[in-house]
Amino acid sequence: MQRLSPLDADFLNQDSADVPRQIASLAIVEQGDDPLDHDRLVQLITERLDIVPRYRQVPRKVPGALGTPIWVDDEDFDISLHVRRSALPKPGTRDALHELVGRLVARRLDTDRPLWELYLVEGLEDGNVALLFKAHQALVDGSETIDLAQVLLEETDREREIPHEDWSPRPRPHGLDLVAASISRNVKHPGEALRVTEHNLGRVARHLPLVNGQAPPTRGPLVADLSRHRRFSTLSADLADFRRVRDEHGGTVNDVILASIAGGLRGWMLTRAESVTAKTSFRAMVPMSVQSEDGLPTSLGSKVRGHLLSLPVGESNPVVRLHQVSYALKDHRETGSAVAANELAALPGFATSTFHAVGARVAASEDQRGHHVVITNVPGPQEPVYMAGRRVAEVYPAIPLTGHRAVSIGVTSYRGKVFFGIVADREAVPDVDVLGQCINDALEELVETVGPRRSRAPRGRQRPSKA
Repeated sequence: MQRLSPLDADFLNQDSADVPRQIASLAIVEQGDDPLDHDRLVQLITERLDIVPRYRQVPRKVPGALGTPIWVDDEDFDISLHVRRSALPKPGTRDALHELVGRLVARRLDTDRPLWELYLVEGLEDGNVALLFKAHQALVDGSETIDLAQVLLEETDREREIPHEDWSPRPRPHGLDLVAASISRNVKHPGEALRVTEHNLGRVARHLPLVNGQAPPTRGPLVADLSRHRRFSTLSADLADFRRVRDEHGGTVNDVILASIAGGLRGWMLTRAESVTAKTSFRAMVPMSVQSEDGLPTSLGSKVRGHLLSLPVGESNPVVRLHQVSYALKDHRETGSAVAANELAALPGFATSTFHAVGARVAASEDQRGHHVVITNVPGPQEPVYMAGRRVAEVYPAIPLTGHRAVSIGVTSYRGKVFFGIVADREAVPDVDVLGQCINDALEELVETVGPRRSRAPRGRQRPSKA
């Protein structure tokens, strides 16, 4: 019997209608001559679930709260309750897709069933289909369980043959057996029992007004009492633009992305007639991957640390804004523990969705640090990946809202593009599309600061005469 970690148990306890604790990602899949339909998708997932047995399990509480819940097989597992089909009304615009995704990410998962869902969305105006992956934060930890997208997506258009056996659930343990096993485990592992106790006490402490000397964020454009409804918006930009800015001004692509977000927040606030001064800033929680002590890249769910960054929203000069972000992240790079973007992108499978899930877990575990917004940025492969032989065209993360944070931003680079997924509270941020446009405008401001490229004359070209 495997217990949930104290953090996973906390995610389950904190799950509510206003704050559903689930990570999501939206993928646009090209259809081609052989369309991906619901039946084929169900077949594909059924063949791959053996790789991730946790997707057929549910958490069960231990009587007397003698330990955290344990994972048990769902005796009534029905894949049709998890793989669902939806369609957009004609003409199937992106606005309609965003509206649907906003409703779906706001809908809580049924904790009496395995904690995931996958929606096949048909009717897009370009003839493609969309896949929305949803998983509870207690499910995907990047160590014991990875995101379902990582299992389904392939590096080539040839599908792997996965050995598959008919599955039958193991009987659920009796309540008395759970009590006896928990008592025995607590006696054999007193340190673990102590951590559970400390964790339960910490849950109370996190609701106090002051933690570690910091007050929770005050009300503002990014802070509000969350409703039960969400909005979703997307933005895509050329990765080459971010690289050009980096090459001109220094730093990293990640610095340029964060500076664009800071500039976007500034522009968005100005459209709302919000007060913006030279000192205006927002604290962003930016989870970052680090290396292990031996210098090798860590496994997916291992070491991701939360970096608290002050976004210089009040700075009007885009280049100065970029340098401020680069300087703030300089310490992380100089520690020698930072993982290079190309190393993350080269990990087997499409690991970006798992990294976003792990990053969101880290951010949620550090709620007490009083940040205004969560930003996850995961570099993905620049070669195409495939779903059942169909090429994936676009991928957008959807990071859950927690606490009183009204906006979260997930970023993924893939196939020469940078894809932004923005989740916002429906009532607090009715203009989430404007925020996306302002981020794009801030990027264009930075691109305009890049000097003209020097081009060499083609070989064999004659010089102009001096006549």
